[in-house]
Amino acid sequence: MAGIVVVFDFDKTIIECDSDNWVVDELGATDLFNQLLPTMPWNSLMDRMMKELHSQGKTIEDIAEVLKRTPIHPRVVPAIKAAHALGCDLRIVSDANLFFIETILKHLGLEEYFSEINTNPSYVDEEGRLRISPHHDFTKFSHGCSLCPPNMCKGVVIERIQTSVCTEGKKKIIYLGDGSGDYCPSLKLKEGDFVMPRKNFPLFDLICKDPLLIKAGIHEWTDGEELEQILLSLINTISMEENAQFISADCKLQTVSASAHEAFPKALPVQQ
Repeated sequence: MAGIVVVFDFDKTIIECDSDNWVVDELGATDLFNQLLPTMPWNSLMDRMMKELHSQGKTIEDIAEVLKRTPIHPRVVPAIKAAHALGCDLRIVSDANLFFIETILKHLGLEEYFSEINTNPSYVDEEGRLRISPHHDFTKFSHGCSLCPPNMCKGVVIERIQTSVCTEGKKKIIYLGDGSGDYCPSLKLKEGDFVMPRKNFPLFDLICKDPLLIKAGIHEWTDGEELEQILLSLINTISMEENAQFISADCKLQTVSASAHEAFPKALPVQQ
């Protein structure tokens, strides 16, 4: 399975909520957040909210304690550990921020399972305030993608990962996501890759409008239990197909593994 890269979105994919909203709500700043939301981009707003919370006496420790209470489906952690144990290269592409993600992963005991985290940078300044910066500095120049928010185009990140996959000899990407920001990278996936959209979330709805735009295989999921089942099934299927190809090439045997196809979850039907 060394040839498989599994790319996870974070909010509402690994965890069950939006981490930005979770922190703002739990620390009692929802009204101010909603008041400021129409006036600035989301990423800039989160940096502003960290300033407001700091001015109210909320510490970085307070934020960390809230993050440790973030809801997560009980089968997601085992799914991540199983995929890693099978030799997959696990990565995160998220429009959250590094402090939120690393705090939650460390709390869950998952910080060592991901080879890279692509997200908005963050750091604690000398005053103890969390600062959040854009992944892409849109104040200097645009990333040029009309599908994505100004601070991050996940499609650009996936293209970079695809380049590294080719360099490292890896062959397949499995992408898991839920939001509209996950649509652009889904369009970048190639035949032989897989996208796992969360059913009845924005990514799923966008794909359903025209599934033929997606070159990758499409396998939807509804909760952590299905995420685990479908992800591990896809990994198993890819592995069996690669082994069959290796045996065929090495021994001149035309081996077809019927059980590999039986293991496939139901694919997303093409909408008429």
